[in-house]
Amino acid sequence: PAPAPEPATIAPPAAAADGPIAPPPPAGPEVRPWVIAPSAEPALTPEQLLGLLRRRVRYLFVLYQENRSFDSLFGTFPGADGLHARPPAETPGFDQPFLDAAGRPAVLHPFRIGPAECAADTGDVDHSHAGIVAKMDVVGDRARMDRFALAELGRRSPGSPPTLAARQLAELTMAHLDCDTVPLLWRLADRFVLFDRIFQQMTGPSTPGNLSIIAAQSGLTQLAHHPEQAPRAPGDPGVPVLDDHLPRAGSALDRSPHPLPVNPRDRAGPRAEHPQLDQTYATLPLTLAGRDAARQVGEDPEADEDLADLRADLPAIVATGRAPIGWRWYQEGFDREASDPGDDDGPTDAAGLHASYVTHHDGPQYFGYIAHSPALAGNLRGLGDLFSDLARGALPPGGGLFYVKGGYRNVAGQRPACPDPAVRRDFLGDDDHPGYSDAQISEALVARAIAAIARSRYWSESAIVVTWDDSDGLYDHVPPPIRRRSDDGAVLGDGPRVPLLLVSPYARVHAILHDQGNHASVVKLADRLFDLPPLATLPDELRGRREGEARFHQPDMGPDDALTRDVTDLLPGFDPARLAGLAPPLPPTYAAAPDAWVERLPGETGLGCREIGVTPVDVGRGLPLEPPADFDPRPRYRAAAPAALPARGAAQPAR
Repeated sequence: PAPAPEPATIAPPAAAADGPIAPPPPAGPEVRPWVIAPSAEPALTPEQLLGLLRRRVRYLFVLYQENRSFDSLFGTFPGADGLHARPPAETPGFDQPFLDAAGRPAVLHPFRIGPAECAADTGDVDHSHAGIVAKMDVVGDRARMDRFALAELGRRSPGSPPTLAARQLAELTMAHLDCDTVPLLWRLADRFVLFDRIFQQMTGPSTPGNLSIIAAQSGLTQLAHHPEQAPRAPGDPGVPVLDDHLPRAGSALDRSPHPLPVNPRDRAGPRAEHPQLDQTYATLPLTLAGRDAARQVGEDPEADEDLADLRADLPAIVATGRAPIGWRWYQEGFDREASDPGDDDGPTDAAGLHASYVTHHDGPQYFGYIAHSPALAGNLRGLGDLFSDLARGALPPGGGLFYVKGGYRNVAGQRPACPDPAVRRDFLGDDDHPGYSDAQISEALVARAIAAIARSRYWSESAIVVTWDDSDGLYDHVPPPIRRRSDDGAVLGDGPRVPLLLVSPYARVHAILHDQGNHASVVKLADRLFDLPPLATLPDELRGRREGEARFHQPDMGPDDALTRDVTDLLPGFDPARLAGLAPPLPPTYAAAPDAWVERLPGETGLGCREIGVTPVDVGRGLPLEPPADFDPRPRYRAAAPAALPARGAAQPAR
């Protein structure tokens, strides 16, 4: 863990044990209590630590956001391996080759954007598989991380000047936020555990990440079993999944009598006509079923196809004799949401549903044996159901695993603080995806979910992971490990870093951990916590690993939750002293942000770095903080010039 910061002098926010949290004095920073010196930690073996964790924690929540690189959100967080942790010459990609307005060679550096740029609302850059690989600039077995801006500009003839919009999108790849834009996320990182060495598992956009978070892969096992299912051409559906093709379940090709929903905008067009192949490898929903696994998939009307690659896995899972463990995937727009009724400016079906549903973000929907089995598909819920289930105490009594996803809209009915009418109309999402989500609305969803968990009966038995599904093609300076490649030599994984936060009554405080991992780390934590057989050790996955090594001449062709080196299980984020009862668990008031900080956005209230008591490392150092002169964070929204923004308090850090 990083050294604990010096405590501040203002008292913490007052709060009743079961009541609302009173906001702290608006002009003062927060304190950082409950710091345990390293010498206070008991010496525990990994087995003892795991045993204590299983006694203490039964509910694991994964708040799974979208499309942010580590450096784009936490690149100036104090103590992290960020943009200024080393001199620029020792920071890969700090000097990015670029083109000036005339098409001549230039250099671009990382820069900060904040309230003056409405930094919570930015355009979306290229995060396709090919785009991310080009931006990483892999030479041999090492990524140089120095083509984020140039690759975003695209191919052009030598000396051809880029368009203004192309330059602005390329510049956007190098922009980063801080606690003046996302103070609630930085508050969590300051109070709990920030992992700064977690990479996106596959080089690609959202869908591969949403598969990896439940399967620790996105189809390598399926490719090994069925090499003929590889994409025939770039952009075609196939395995491994490296793109955002829609799931077959819910499409026109789905023969199920009870198809899953899709967003109405996804019902027509090329993507609807050519959906992704059904995924046929093991997932956490299968191993969580334990001895009930065969029964839960027994009602699948397409079992011959859906279970073809699980013939050995299913008996092995059943043979463990483990009791079933609950799980749910809560995603905004899956069913009727608060944002649906009266919705007249977005796509809905005849029942007014699914306007906010991002179909290609629903990882379980890609697996036929989940989508077609009522016992498993019944675990897919809307986002509003999360909050009602927490309030009613309606989660499975024995514990379980619960994923939480936002979408195109937000159930809280919030609108961006940015006064630009186009932004207030178009950036209503809460899953943090640039191009349609507002970062402050998105962090409010995270804060609201954590507060609901903290104030529920489940807090004392909970662990919460907050992470992101891919890096969005935004700059990150840390080269990822090159674990595997495709036949043409293109890197399949890992991709650039994504942030990961661990929140729990038993978490360390003020800790920055450098343990290396990827999306499979979340699966690995679930394996450990619930004593599940790791996906990588199941018979069909082991066979796929052997076949993959024989056919593709590389190891690790399968899930990364076991057998693959250097993939943390996140257990170092838990405090041995708290688990052992030598220090008190962290109370709900420590995790829940004040209601006043969540219901109104920082762009409206001026909440920022000073109020949460954190100073970014670039403050006062004369670093290249200012955006380029022609920068626009929303090149496609230039027609609506922003009005004057609310004045920032004079007490904000000088930059």
